[in-house]
Amino acid sequence: MKITSLALSLLLLATTALRAQTPAPAVKPAAPAVVMPPQPPDVPAEKYGKDGKINPGFIASHEKFVSIAKEGKAQLVFLGDSITAGWAGSGKEVWAKAFGEYTPANFGIGGDRTQHVLWRIQNGELEVIKPKAAVLMIGTNNSGSDTVEGIAKGVTAIVETIRAKQPQAKILLLAIFPRGDKPTGKLGAANDKLKQVNAIISKLDDGKNVFFLDIGGKFPQPDGALTKEIMPDFLHLSAAGYQIWADAIGPKLVELMK
Repeated sequence: MKITSLALSLLLLATTALRAQTPAPAVKPAAPAVVMPPQPPDVPAEKYGKDGKINPGFIASHEKFVSIAKEGKAQLVFLGDSITAGWAGSGKEVWAKAFGEYTPANFGIGGDRTQHVLWRIQNGELEVIKPKAAVLMIGTNNSGSDTVEGIAKGVTAIVETIRAKQPQAKILLLAIFPRGDKPTGKLGAANDKLKQVNAIISKLDDGKNVFFLDIGGKFPQPDGALTKEIMPDFLHLSAAGYQIWADAIGPKLVELMK
């Protein structure tokens, strides 16, 4: 059966009209970029992920620490970031031998900045528990975005909060550890900033309740570089690095834990 040109034209017109009446599929708008508000280093803040939501690992660790605090057993508390958290990893054996007699608690969370530790201790990690001493080392994760003065204010706020919540506890405030540039391990610009922070927070030492101790010089080598044997990534410690840390603070802890 032949289709006349008139019939073909009518068919094409009908098809075109039908297509015109069919709505185009909706285009889903792109999700707006998550813009996180600034987190000043001396203002308590929870840790957020790139999706704008509170970091679940941060909250899980915090809740675990709150539970440990509520048990009220620990007499020695360590507060800090991943370097402190590493006592439970490569520093595990050193931790047990060096601090086991003190019933210690490790409240370190990877990636934490001063504002995160400040939020944690204002939200349960220093409740019920009555430690004799607290070891604090925090601030290296602030070094990339915050000023020297800002980081020092953050550390100061943490020390003041510990004093307010745990007036009986002696605070061993450690200078922020050195960090090396990759791939050489040389101490670069970031380390210069940390030295300035340490100079400021050293003044928090009052000889009675807060004691500042800089053990950073025990990590670098004579040529001014860090080694992978002590700091595999020129920031975090190996077992040998944790042994250096334990040996360096051991005598002072004996005094503070009386």
